[in-house]
Amino acid sequence: MTNSVIFFGTSDFSRAVLQGLIADDDFEVIAVVSQPDRPVGRKKLLQPTKIKQLALEYRIPIFQPEKLSRSEEMDRLISMQADFLVTAAFGQFVPSKLLKSAKIASINVHASLLPKYRGAAPINWALINGDKETGVSIMYMVKEMDAGDIISVKKMPIKENDNAGSLFEKLAVVGRDLLLKTMPKMVSGDISPIQQDEEKITLAPKIDYKLTELDFYHQKAEKIVDLIRGLSPKPGASLQIADEKIKVFKAKIGPCQGEVGSIAIKSKHDLAITAADGRTVFLQKIQPIGKKIMDVSSFLNGAGQKLHVGNMANRI
Repeated sequence: MTNSVIFFGTSDFSRAVLQGLIADDDFEVIAVVSQPDRPVGRKKLLQPTKIKQLALEYRIPIFQPEKLSRSEEMDRLISMQADFLVTAAFGQFVPSKLLKSAKIASINVHASLLPKYRGAAPINWALINGDKETGVSIMYMVKEMDAGDIISVKKMPIKENDNAGSLFEKLAVVGRDLLLKTMPKMVSGDISPIQQDEEKITLAPKIDYKLTELDFYHQKAEKIVDLIRGLSPKPGASLQIADEKIKVFKAKIGPCQGEVGSIAIKSKHDLAITAADGRTVFLQKIQPIGKKIMDVSSFLNGAGQKLHVGNMANRI
């Protein structure tokens, strides 16, 4: 028997999960809900979400309300009487009335080991905080954000070369596979949900602009590198050296050298700044404002030629 699914999602993470549901013969995606198209780029052209593009490709009805609550779209979705409502990085509150309309369950694919990192940016915060392990949790959806009972969990290690982009891709696959293993068990009743431990809750709010500013005077080298990893490829960590404003997307830790907050090493191929603990941070991939992302050697052979050892690195 095929079970009907209404899917809610917006990002690349959501796309991988939706693709898995579409390809699985046990489920039929009868509708997709995504955020409205938004203007992007310098020309501010409307850009459809990745989820909308996929839905159109498979001729699945697509809904894009600015707000679900009390909308005509919500009434139509409720009338479909789907077996499952599945959300994955949707980015919008789903009203309780809609959640309760699912015949079997309303569930969420969340990219963290709940109750750790409830919120919009769990992948970023796992990296920013220097975690060595992450994963995906499948949980029941309730009124409170990411607070439902946990149905299944899959853990995975965070590697030293991971950034937010690579971790998004890996966890999307983990989330897809875990969901497709979990839903048939829910249909058969072969599950044992567990309540989240309220004492272990941590939050993962949206990334604030101020968080992107690197502070070599007060942050240790490891913290700086973790922050860069957690903000790459979007939105990128920001820094100003002398009068040159840049974003940093990749860096590594070096030995102790130089004055805190200043350029310690500068050559044709290397640019290193001393962090608060005395260790150096070698910048590897950067983006001068208004230009493309480049290796630091390309920058040093261009605009970076004017930089010198001793130049101070400041927050923008």
